[in-house]
Amino acid sequence: MRPRIFWLVLILLSAGTLLYAANSAGDAKGNTTTMRPPGRSTYVIHSMDELDISVWKQPDVSRKEEVRPDGKISLPLLNDVQAAGYTPMQLAARITQQLKKFVANPQVTVTVTQATSWRIFVLGEVNKPGPVQLFPHMTVLQALASAGGLTQYAKEKKIYVLRKKPGGEERLRFNYKRAARGLSAGNITLKPEDTIFVP
Repeated sequence: MRPRIFWLVLILLSAGTLLYAANSAGDAKGNTTTMRPPGRSTYVIHSMDELDISVWKQPDVSRKEEVRPDGKISLPLLNDVQAAGYTPMQLAARITQQLKKFVANPQVTVTVTQATSWRIFVLGEVNKPGPVQLFPHMTVLQALASAGGLTQYAKEKKIYVLRKKPGGEERLRFNYKRAARGLSAGNITLKPEDTIFVP
């Protein structure tokens, strides 16, 4: 019996080592639970996003800026530059073009260091109403937990999600009891800027 137990323990330890290595590799590739903006070619900059503007060999021009509510940022030599509505690569190209008047062969990189659009809002009868950081594949049930859970006055059957659509908003009903029982059909995967309302 002892040899069998020895080999069983050895197999379990090996499996655990492989699992740990796989998870570590995933973390190294950025496959973590922390929400990051999509690739530089697809993410559209929003107001209040934090940007890192780097101009190669031009430290006086390079800086970190928060996009103002009017969608603009302020840069040396260029003053106000429209940032909201462009991808990081598009904004880098615009800044590059404008800097050519002052800098020889400028090389600009724009990185979104914090994307404020990656959040949702939880309002109504929850213990901590307000904005909630959005994570990959986050569901309504998880968002409610992040908001401190429902209060004793919450009406579970009347919870809904407001989602922005072209031309208006869409109201999605949320089945709290089905979601709490682990039934995926009762849950909703959230998107940036969704609003959960708990009557």
